[in-house]
Amino acid sequence: MELLGAGIAAGLAAVGGAIAVALIVSATLQGVTRQPELKGTLQTLMFIGVPLAEAVPIIAIVISFLLLAQG
Repeated sequence: MELLGAGIAAGLAAVGGAIAVALIVSATLQGVTRQPELKGTLQTLMFIGVPLAEAVPIIAIVISFLLLAQG
């Protein structure tokens, strides 16, 4: 049963990370299409935001593995 819980936690973390990255990239593209002169600034902010959005799923996967190792 612990394996199932760890698998679900890791899967949901991966899906959440993918959705977060998709929203960040989508917002960046919308901003660039509205104001092309801000491309560099928006791109920099995107390159900062994507790793921050990916950090949360990585931490969730590590926590699920730690809980799996305890059980």
